[in-house]
Amino acid sequence: MSKSLRQSQSFLHTWSGMLLGWILFLVFVTGTIAFWREGMNRWMRPELARVEQPMQVLAATQRFLARKAPDAQSWFITMPSERSPGAQTFWIPAEKKGEAPRGRRGRRGRGDTQALIGADGQVSTARETRGGDFFYRFHFDLHYMPVIWARWLVGVAAMMMLVAILSGIVTHKKIFRDFFTLRRHKGQRSWLDGHNASAVLALPFHLMMTYTGLVTLMALLMPWAVVANYTDQTKVAAHLFPTAGEVTRANRPAPLVPLTRVVADAEGRLGGPIGYIEVSDPGDAAARITLGQSPASTLSARSPRLAYDGVSGRLIWRAPDPGAASATAGVMVGLHAGRFADTGLRWIYFLCGVAGTLMVASGLVLWTVKRREKLPDPARPHLGFRIVDGLNVAVIGGFPFGIAAFLWANRLLPVGLKGRAEWEVHCLFIVWALAFAVTLLASRRVAWTTLLAGTGALLIGLPVYNALATRHGLLTSLVTGDFMLAGIDTGLLVFGLGFLLVARRTARHRAAIRPARRTRVASAVAEPVLEPAE
Repeated sequence: MSKSLRQSQSFLHTWSGMLLGWILFLVFVTGTIAFWREGMNRWMRPELARVEQPMQVLAATQRFLARKAPDAQSWFITMPSERSPGAQTFWIPAEKKGEAPRGRRGRRGRGDTQALIGADGQVSTARETRGGDFFYRFHFDLHYMPVIWARWLVGVAAMMMLVAILSGIVTHKKIFRDFFTLRRHKGQRSWLDGHNASAVLALPFHLMMTYTGLVTLMALLMPWAVVANYTDQTKVAAHLFPTAGEVTRANRPAPLVPLTRVVADAEGRLGGPIGYIEVSDPGDAAARITLGQSPASTLSARSPRLAYDGVSGRLIWRAPDPGAASATAGVMVGLHAGRFADTGLRWIYFLCGVAGTLMVASGLVLWTVKRREKLPDPARPHLGFRIVDGLNVAVIGGFPFGIAAFLWANRLLPVGLKGRAEWEVHCLFIVWALAFAVTLLASRRVAWTTLLAGTGALLIGLPVYNALATRHGLLTSLVTGDFMLAGIDTGLLVFGLGFLLVARRTARHRAAIRPARRTRVASAVAEPVLEPAE
């Protein structure tokens, strides 16, 4: 209580950012990459051509489903676009006698009930991969652990991040002046300047993303409003996500209206492109087509929906306007995901995400830099310090190394390998585990240099491999105007070069070793007090 407000906030800022800082680093890295989720989905399937005629791909998808699953309970189609690798579709097979009811909505997990229709209108035989969706899911679900645990862990980390940001604003009374100050070769001061600059550069973005990220998990983290207002909690989804109701099958065959015609009408009514299509009981007289507006064309993540009669193509239902609370939550989730952003705004999102990643990483390193100088013997730190220092190397240096290995696994694993998509992910964690081993066996300087240089070399090698072994090299993408793939290859080159430069700087750095501090007792013994001469 004797400390000032700023001193108290400094303590809060340090430890709220430190305790789960490594989880925050993972979340920032994968969330930043996920801004290019659609592009990564295409980049990781180099066999696929760019979609230039979405309606033709949609028509081909309808013909495929009519042959493959004419009696299915429902079809689900993601509308193809220039950003996507094609039309992703899955279907719920019709129930057979003796089987338990599946319900109107099933799950996508089975590979024999899903397909990707490419730009040529044919079922894609491209390599199996999680693509950019892996980074999107890892951002809040992590991996190799139950989803509910992961979301609680990420939610708590986000709350601590919000506390760290707010307390950091209070702590740094000269924060905006410090933003324009960057002192080099000054040890702790240089790390602090870098931390301040990366934090202030995108401070509104950091606040927005942290708060809206908590909003996306509000039903999990703070369920009391639902419990207090709904005795039957199943009605919550009905209020937040109203539907046209269940379809009762008529058991009378009838042709399905062309989906292209329905999509064209829906886009005219909604004033934006369609994102997904769901067809209930296709081929039956009671068929219904439900469409939702693409989140790329609306700020709210809860986009408006329409329902059409599947035989006549007549509009039969329009989702009611959401209430104020639901609309606000939809906008916040939309702001967090950034799907509405065009290319320019998406780059701003991405660069601010990079700044946030640097902010977290520099904060973690700054903790060790500050405390090393205060240790009694900096050359022989205590166990707690060594653990934090080692985790910094293994996570900040090792996780990007694992991501680079993940991208190379996408290129090098056999196309026909069973479970190939999961093996790509396994490669990430295997290489990341090797990074932990390097951290344990090598000195800190050697470990940092090895991991950073390895990451840089792997990233730079990817565009070179693409140019030699695929039809979507950097120059080819530029010539054909495929700027999304060209941007990804360029980004890999830029970040690879950045990692190499940092590795070079780390290898050349020589920290000044200060002598161990002596305690007062030791000083008294070593330096006896001289008696004054009589």
